[in-house]
Amino acid sequence: MSNKLKYLTALIIVVIHGCTTILSKNNNATMQLNYPSPTQLPIEGELPSLSNATGWINTKPLKSTDFKGKVVLINFCTYSCINWLRTLPYVRSWASKYKEQGLVVVGVHTPEFTFEKNIDNVRKAIADIKIDYPIAIDNDYAIWRDFKNQYWPALYFIDGQGHIRHHQFGEGDYEQSEKIIQQMLAETGRKDISKELVSVKGEGIEAAPDWNNLQSNENYLGYERTDNFSSPGNAKLNKHFVYAAPAKLLLNQWALVGDWTMRKESILLNKTNGKILYRFHARDVHLVMGPGLSGNPVKFRVLIDGNPPLSHHGKDIDELGYGMVSEYRLYQLIRQSNSIVYRQFEIEFFNPGAEAYSFTFG
Repeated sequence: MSNKLKYLTALIIVVIHGCTTILSKNNNATMQLNYPSPTQLPIEGELPSLSNATGWINTKPLKSTDFKGKVVLINFCTYSCINWLRTLPYVRSWASKYKEQGLVVVGVHTPEFTFEKNIDNVRKAIADIKIDYPIAIDNDYAIWRDFKNQYWPALYFIDGQGHIRHHQFGEGDYEQSEKIIQQMLAETGRKDISKELVSVKGEGIEAAPDWNNLQSNENYLGYERTDNFSSPGNAKLNKHFVYAAPAKLLLNQWALVGDWTMRKESILLNKTNGKILYRFHARDVHLVMGPGLSGNPVKFRVLIDGNPPLSHHGKDIDELGYGMVSEYRLYQLIRQSNSIVYRQFEIEFFNPGAEAYSFTFG
């Protein structure tokens, strides 16, 4: 999916690598959509088989018969997606609260990037973020196609008879989603369903975005889907090239400095001291990256407007901006705590081999 804004009445649907975020025209908090009330939920289809999963985490392989009489919440994910990570506090809480009442949460990990096809990477990520519900590995996109899904994250709500009764694409509408879970559980005959809603506050990378100040959208760095690349001479595809910084970056423009190879999915640093520059307006800056084929950790430093981030550092760097790329994942680099203004982000890598995939903001 492209990074184009699609205007739908009073809403803007921002579609980013399949992740869908629903914003108001002023980038305010997510708006409630006019979904049917829980008692009016239509039947949207039947739960497809999960037998085409290429592997499983936290469980033996599951079949449709394992869910007989259960309410099932299918959660499509890809582990480096910030939009999915920010839904996790809710999904994790629902899985825990309603497990004894008959709710089964099943994650379907359908990879966006090549490194997310490595089940060891996925297994480590799932453990690090403390997910204990079943995860189906969907490396061939078979389950994705069976659901006709297009988004990360996506939730599908299946009743006790195996009917898909509702779906939720992207972040938000958590209250509505939980009420639907409660109704479906009640429909199975359970009498002890609490009407209270979970109280959730995401911490760290799972914290809700600052919609009021979010003016930077997700952007890829590989040439297939990147926008606003601004180094002089434009991008040179699939070959070494020494890039330079432009005289000035405008909002949401980015540039390279040093010897890089721009590839279809990512950019690769060929020599030491390469930089990525980005002009942004957001509270948070995240970067999906990894250490390259060698697997050797890559040291880096982040600056904001040419200065160390100090109290505005993310969890993956220190106050002076130093950090280490040691695995393939999303890194939280900036979390500002003061008034949000236009700023220039800079990351410099001190070793070759670093790969970078996409910027996300919050």
